[in-house]
Amino acid sequence: MKIIQVVGSSDSGKTTFIRKLIPALKKKGTVAVIKHLGDHTYHIEEGKDTTVFFNTGADISVGIDAHKAVAAIRKNNLEDILSILFIQGIDFAVIEGFKQRTYPKIVIGSLTTENCVLSNPSVGHVITSLDLFENFSP
Repeated sequence: MKIIQVVGSSDSGKTTFIRKLIPALKKKGTVAVIKHLGDHTYHIEEGKDTTVFFNTGADISVGIDAHKAVAAIRKNNLEDILSILFIQGIDFAVIEGFKQRTYPKIVIGSLTTENCVLSNPSVGHVITSLDLFENFSP
């Protein structure tokens, strides 16, 4: 599984870039995206059964409808989540944020960081440069 980390300052365009990158990667394989929420807390909908199960102590609580599955997973360590994605056969894991990690990075905007392999690239440039990004295996 290829790890493509995208970093940049707040409001630099990371999410917009990733939204354009996903369809291009989908032509080459399966894609998962992990977003670092930083100081924000994601709230799962109160009162719903899957939330109740999670709040009662389930390690993973999943709701499935006709189009998707939504999971609340107690583990919040990036490598644990990457391992889950790897086991699921994901080809590309796009990470938004987690600037302190040492994976090769795409920088959007003017952020200075270590392990920058591409700065403000086009989607096409990323696709032709996939060999610059690290392969993950647990």
